[in-house]
Amino acid sequence: MPQSPVPRRALVLLVILTLVWGTNWPLFPLAVREISVWTFRSVSLLVAGLVLLAVARARGQSLLIPRRHWPAIVMATFTFLVVWNIASTYSAVLIPSGQAAVLGFTMPLWAGLISWLVLGERPTRRLLAAIGLGSIAVTLLMVPNFRAYGNAPLGLALGLLAAVGWAVGTLILKRRVIAVPATVLTGWQLLLAALPITIGALLLGDGHWFVPSWQSIAVITWITLVPMCVGNVSWFAIVGLLPANVAGLSSVMVPVVAMVSGAIVHGEPLGPMQLAAMACSVAAIWLALLKPRAPVPLNLG
Repeated sequence: MPQSPVPRRALVLLVILTLVWGTNWPLFPLAVREISVWTFRSVSLLVAGLVLLAVARARGQSLLIPRRHWPAIVMATFTFLVVWNIASTYSAVLIPSGQAAVLGFTMPLWAGLISWLVLGERPTRRLLAAIGLGSIAVTLLMVPNFRAYGNAPLGLALGLLAAVGWAVGTLILKRRVIAVPATVLTGWQLLLAALPITIGALLLGDGHWFVPSWQSIAVITWITLVPMCVGNVSWFAIVGLLPANVAGLSSVMVPVVAMVSGAIVHGEPLGPMQLAAMACSVAAIWLALLKPRAPVPLNLG
């Protein structure tokens, strides 16, 4: 059976998501120069959640979510937003940010495998080829940097943990249709994630109150309002528009942008291996999203 066409809205959201999330990774080390990872994420999640719910309310959207959806939302929030935000940020601090992004965005590979085993979404040949190309892209980006991973094994482990958490959270949401606007769903999820992370900040954070420099405040404000608000709304909207495995593969370009951004901001490596990985990433997206041609009927008359 031929695949249904990809909605144009999903393609627009993919471009926004790629740019917003891809340029976000080099900012993580800058955001936590003066404050802890826990404090940074606590503030950004809380503020972003409140902003999104305020925007939803201003647009006349109901903030109520039916009670039957909350168990799935809570589970998805913990596995995605809580695990992802802490693990990915620590990973970007312990190893170069572009490399941490590559590890975090192995999520499509985990999502494709888990969705096959759990949701019964048997992959097509095109999707298997896309997963294969995505795997090659990740390998090409990782191989030149094994020395860096060897010096920071915790960064490697946390990057992969972030990817698995994101994949599981996405698949939990795909198992249940939650008919609420993406802005409302994202806002509540960000606030839910802020609760345990705020507790972690109180126990494991900075230990005293102080006002960071204006540079740190500016970086944290940008991350909160743009990647956290705009990026997460775009992602959850994409999840609602595309199958779980295709939605995961659609984000494979984000680490490519992260690698380029890391090279510009921090002087991280960007050579032939990275360029080859970019080509594989583009090919993976093309295979995952391009609508197959309809078969031409035979003229037997």
